[in-house]
Amino acid sequence: MATFSIGTHLSMFQNLRTSKLPLHGLCTVEPSPFFGSSSGRTRLTGTIPTLLRHNVLARAEDKARDPTSSSFQTQQSPQSQNLTPESGSCDPLCSLDETTSQEFEESYQPKTDSLKAVAILGAAATGAVAINHSWVATNQDLAMALLFVLGYAGIIFEESLAFNKSGVGLVMAVGLWVIRSLGAPSTDIAVSELTHASAEVSEIVFFLLGAMTIVEIIDSHQGFKLVTDNITTRNPRLLLWVIGFVTFFLSAVLDNLTSTIVMVSLLRKLVPPSEYRKILGAVVVISANAGGAWTPIGDVTTTMLWIHGQISTVQTIKGLFVPSAVSLAVPLALMSLTSEVNGKGQNSPNVLASEQIAPRGQLVFSVGLGVLIFVPVFKALTGLPPYMGMLLGLGVLWILTDAIHYGESERQKLKVPQALSRIDTQGILFFLGILLSVGSLEAAGILREIANYLDAHVASTELIASSIGLISAVIDNVPLVAATMGMYDVVSFPQDSEFWQLIAFCAGTGGSMLIIGSAAGVAFMGMEKVDFFWYLRKISGFAFAGYAAGIVAYLALYKLNISLPTLAEVPFLSGS
Repeated sequence: MATFSIGTHLSMFQNLRTSKLPLHGLCTVEPSPFFGSSSGRTRLTGTIPTLLRHNVLARAEDKARDPTSSSFQTQQSPQSQNLTPESGSCDPLCSLDETTSQEFEESYQPKTDSLKAVAILGAAATGAVAINHSWVATNQDLAMALLFVLGYAGIIFEESLAFNKSGVGLVMAVGLWVIRSLGAPSTDIAVSELTHASAEVSEIVFFLLGAMTIVEIIDSHQGFKLVTDNITTRNPRLLLWVIGFVTFFLSAVLDNLTSTIVMVSLLRKLVPPSEYRKILGAVVVISANAGGAWTPIGDVTTTMLWIHGQISTVQTIKGLFVPSAVSLAVPLALMSLTSEVNGKGQNSPNVLASEQIAPRGQLVFSVGLGVLIFVPVFKALTGLPPYMGMLLGLGVLWILTDAIHYGESERQKLKVPQALSRIDTQGILFFLGILLSVGSLEAAGILREIANYLDAHVASTELIASSIGLISAVIDNVPLVAATMGMYDVVSFPQDSEFWQLIAFCAGTGGSMLIIGSAAGVAFMGMEKVDFFWYLRKISGFAFAGYAAGIVAYLALYKLNISLPTLAEVPFLSGS
């Protein structure tokens, strides 16, 4: 389900009232970053790629569409294209959550709404009574495990239950900590544990907030067009490899979700709708997940491991670059042999040439990319946590965009305040809920008990890490990695040990085996309307072959003590 930011801006509406630009054919849904869900934001592509960032235009587009049509390609009259209050499209203060009086009367069901409200209040009251029962305090571990399983089921089946997983995650987190406070020796101990967990979680949340805002600023300036413009080939087999490795390196600097959105949007302009384009989109998913696994900032799971000290920058790049490249090269080689890729070339008009980069877009792209790359350097030079470097980069980019767009009222959407309204806040809150939930299980000692059980019954750490990667194809890899970090510490497995590097690789690339296994896959699924079973039949086998080959490559290199020695010669990264 698509969700939209709520804020509307009168000044922006007034600037667009006289716009004659057509809105049809410009809307795509972007799933929410990092979180394995189809919830997300909506963005315009094509002639005016940033207009749908404002709710006024989104509403106006819906009103202008032919009610009998299900396509965004409906032709509109000139009158319907004018976004004026007189046209009935929208008023300056309207919101996407509002409906017309007629729509409201048709959809309003007071009895049903009342039953829903009573059911939710009843469930909350039942939960409050149950938590205060003496059994909960006596059987803390079992109560917390049951609540975590129940909450996680709500997250997995969010589409069926119509509950957003961010809300479920927050309720679960608070409930688990309430149970922990009842079962702890004293409330002061529980508060101290919560304070410690919140400090660790906040580092990740601040890091993601800064990174997502920087990427959004670059994107609003069409900065990624500098990358995509250089892809000109139409040879099917060559395009397969070019798309794969461009995404691979792009995802290493950005995150896998953003890279997927950028590259799938590019594919729409390079290749007409076809089976071949779906395969290219699947290549983007595999490439984005593989590229995000070998750098600390390429995937949220590697970022979590990096921030908490399980992996370091140089050793991660040295140890995981080759396995990640192998996990991509094997599927590409196998796909190159398929009939869809070996078919005739795909010719399409060069739509990219008609799109113009925003003013000073090249400057913003260069600075934004530079501050992202500078984060590991900042950590090595100062010893401060990575989120401080990310916030420094955001501050620099904020001042830069304010300076270069000073006095340009029509370009307010290119500044940071507007970018902050467009980032995936609900995704950040999901992270907050999941990480706090896992922190409560760690504080209660539950994760340590699970680790002891695995140590006693599964002797091979390689098998444990590989299994986590397989499970991440079905279950979101964020709670999996968070739980693993709680189960094992750097005393059991030192920084940059084989176990932690395998966790980073397997959790990052394992999600490619199913389309629902990663945020990149869900984004591709939503943007290209790809069926789960199509991906399972056509792509999953290739992705599994790459996953297995990558693990074999890592183990071979690790046993032979082979890495990329040239990276160790970079002095300012040696300790990061």
